[in-house]
Amino acid sequence: MMDVKVYRIPMAGPDDVSGLKELIEAGDIVSSEIVAVLGKTEGNGCVNDFTRGFCTFAFRSFLAKELGKTEEEVEEKVAFVMSGGTEGVMTPHATIFTKREIDEVETEDKSLAVSVGFTRDFLPEEIGTLTMVKEVEKVVLDLMKSAGIDNKEDVHFVQIKCPLLTSDRILEAKSRGKSVVVEDTYKSMGYSRGASALGVAVALEEVDESKVTEESILKDWSLYSKVASTSAGVELMNCEIILMGNSKKSISKYRIGHSVMKDSIDLEGVIEAIKDSGLEIDKLPSEEDKKRIVNVLAKAEASPDGYVRNRRNTMLTDSDINHTRHARAVVNGVIASIVGDPMVYVSGGAEHQGPAGGGPVAVIIEK
Repeated sequence: MMDVKVYRIPMAGPDDVSGLKELIEAGDIVSSEIVAVLGKTEGNGCVNDFTRGFCTFAFRSFLAKELGKTEEEVEEKVAFVMSGGTEGVMTPHATIFTKREIDEVETEDKSLAVSVGFTRDFLPEEIGTLTMVKEVEKVVLDLMKSAGIDNKEDVHFVQIKCPLLTSDRILEAKSRGKSVVVEDTYKSMGYSRGASALGVAVALEEVDESKVTEESILKDWSLYSKVASTSAGVELMNCEIILMGNSKKSISKYRIGHSVMKDSIDLEGVIEAIKDSGLEIDKLPSEEDKKRIVNVLAKAEASPDGYVRNRRNTMLTDSDINHTRHARAVVNGVIASIVGDPMVYVSGGAEHQGPAGGGPVAVIIEK
């Protein structure tokens, strides 16, 4: 049995660990029980967004000192998943997950269960390919077991941090006579996110495995996961995975639910996720309901056809601001208006994560 807790802390900058420090000093968090840090940092969310690595470094270094361990030892236990880009009114913040093993009898009530894991490092030529799909699939299945989740329907959000291609990584592959999936470093983020998401979809049997081929990645948008959330970064070469669901083997006071936003202004999709978490609301959450919402986790993207509900937009044609930045701002605005709080997690680039132009959305509540 396990007891999982969730804490959300605002951040004044990518290296701001003061919120976590205060919770540890107050005795609310036991540092040795931290299993994951999920952050939203204020960079551009693109290839050269170094706020992700900076934030990871800050939290990793802090925990290493707290635990009296090396940073490498901390990385073996804790998943540091940082997503860049807090456009619009989105508040930079971190969500801390802790897990403690306890001796309790299994109950019929299902509560929040969390498990973290890591794939092996990928070679540059493997990023965004079927090899990545299969490696993610394997780890996701292992994480279900370690989280005590028997039914795939009880998995509600799988957050993945995956690598991207840089000029040096592409040259290194070429020096060995290998070719990469794409030589545009920005586009490589999409391939990596898409392949990782399809790994989740295959593991949870959301898509027919035979349909997932090298040719279908970033081409066949009918293939997608309803619970995968993937974010690419330059700071790693493997995939770090946080699997969240509900299990009878957890006595957590929290629970998670999910739904899918069909497009970037799908208010109804967010409401469905709130209800799926177990929070009974009447149309919109009341002020008391809002107090029970710990965090909302969502994916956002510009629709590939450049339209939302038959209305043209310029997200894909704006050469000044990347479309992922537009999408994050829009989806954050929709969610913030519903829950009354702009400090929610919205990640851009939803390739094979929800239907084209939409994306998964999950809600963690206090029971």
